[in-house]
Amino acid sequence: MITKRIIPCLDVKNGRVVKGVNFEGLNDVSSPIELAEYYTKSGADELVFYDITASAEGRSLFTDILRETASRVFIPLTVGGGINSLEDFDRVLKCGADKVSVNSGAIRNPELIREAALRYGSQCVVLSVDVKRVDGQFRVFGRGGRDDTGMEAIAWIKKCVDLGAGEIVVNSIDTDGVKGGFDLEMLKAVCDVVKVPVIASGGAGKKEDFTELFHALPGVDAGLAASIFHFGEVDIRDLKKDLRENGILVR
Repeated sequence: MITKRIIPCLDVKNGRVVKGVNFEGLNDVSSPIELAEYYTKSGADELVFYDITASAEGRSLFTDILRETASRVFIPLTVGGGINSLEDFDRVLKCGADKVSVNSGAIRNPELIREAALRYGSQCVVLSVDVKRVDGQFRVFGRGGRDDTGMEAIAWIKKCVDLGAGEIVVNSIDTDGVKGGFDLEMLKAVCDVVKVPVIASGGAGKKEDFTELFHALPGVDAGLAASIFHFGEVDIRDLKKDLRENGILVR
């Protein structure tokens, strides 16, 4: 079994980390710089930094805060938000990111994935997909979960992997912030069609949710969460100890 990763997520708006439920009702949490430093020291395997309103506001990602955050992080850092061109990839990587996450930019121009993979390597290109059930179908949403694209999510994910995406973050809008567990049905559908690493996002409420995730879906490589880590409801070192005791390999 591949070693599983635990990844905190920093959703950043106006330079502050925020968190809501089902992508709505955002509340202020903390400074991304302080949180990044904390997670680097507390056992996180990687860190994800999303400028969550960059796409919706049609602007570039905040590079000053990113640069300062990256300077405090000594674990792999994935960065997304407002990534629409190879120039955006270049700028974010030069700010200290290890991987670049593309979402709405890929919806507008799928060829961006192929171009980025050719220039930087597939391992650098992360597809982030916001998925919600609509009329019994897994549907892709764009602009931070605001717009129903009409695209079926599983086919979209497979297409993007074929174009060169080296990792997939599956964000379940239905379970986001609800803390009732990961969306296992949706994640299984993704794991069934791709061979690249899949990161589960949305729904974690307790340590047992991660145990259930990795036991039910051995094909999932990582569990990503935000508020349960930010507010100290789950300690990452305790979580990893719990996972080890349940026979799950962690770093």
